[in-house]
Amino acid sequence: MEFFYTLVIGLIVGIIAKFLLPGKDPGGLIITTLIGIAGAMITKYVGQTLKWYEPGESAGFIGSVLGAIALLVVYRMVKKPSTK
Repeated sequence: MEFFYTLVIGLIVGIIAKFLLPGKDPGGLIITTLIGIAGAMITKYVGQTLKWYEPGESAGFIGSVLGAIALLVVYRMVKKPSTK
């Protein structure tokens, strides 16, 4: 059940990140979900390293969205949309 919850939250976080960072993205629904999940995971581990979160504590929703936005910026720089 935790895996399903992570997928749903990742999808929501990814959609919010794309909404807050307008522009043409080279990815679809699966990429959106993966960016949301990865953003939450990166935020969790960076937050634990910086002592914002306790070990075993997950990142908050806002932190997850900020992590997903940062990851989306990097993704856009690496993966340019085709001009065709």
